[in-house]
Amino acid sequence: MSETQLESWSRAAVITVSDRCSRGETEDISGPALADIATAAGIEVVVRDVVPDNPDALAGLLRDLADNHSVDLIFTTGGTGLSPRDNTPEATLSVIEREVPGLAEAIRSASLKITPMAMISRGVCGVRKATLIINLPGSPNGATEGFSVIRPVLKHAVKLIRNIPDDVHPR
Repeated sequence: MSETQLESWSRAAVITVSDRCSRGETEDISGPALADIATAAGIEVVVRDVVPDNPDALAGLLRDLADNHSVDLIFTTGGTGLSPRDNTPEATLSVIEREVPGLAEAIRSASLKITPMAMISRGVCGVRKATLIINLPGSPNGATEGFSVIRPVLKHAVKLIRNIPDDVHPR
């Protein structure tokens, strides 16, 4: 069975956080790239959205997705840098109940081997209810490379969060 034919083991949302993409001024490339690599990993992407860099609106969307949409994972791409409009980490921190710093540290550590700009990435990861929220960089390469770093632990993380025994399929 090829990687693209894997049975879905999880449901996810992919959210692109970008003022320019949300206004239609720039094409969203990172979100589709992230959705494609997640799908190839056996994750069913059930929500795709592009939203502006508004921390209150993003926090509301993250809460709604985690609380009402039965997604195991929420991947955000964008809004993790140092510009005044980069608010994704603050929005995420305002909604998560428990931080998972090892995921963000692993993403930054691996990215640092590729670019020194990884030092100024502020992405965070954490759990709200039974949903793992992961902030990824806004570039297509940054988003997909970051996903590739954490991919080996995602299925186990979903099982732990959902309190599913190791020998049971998550979905």
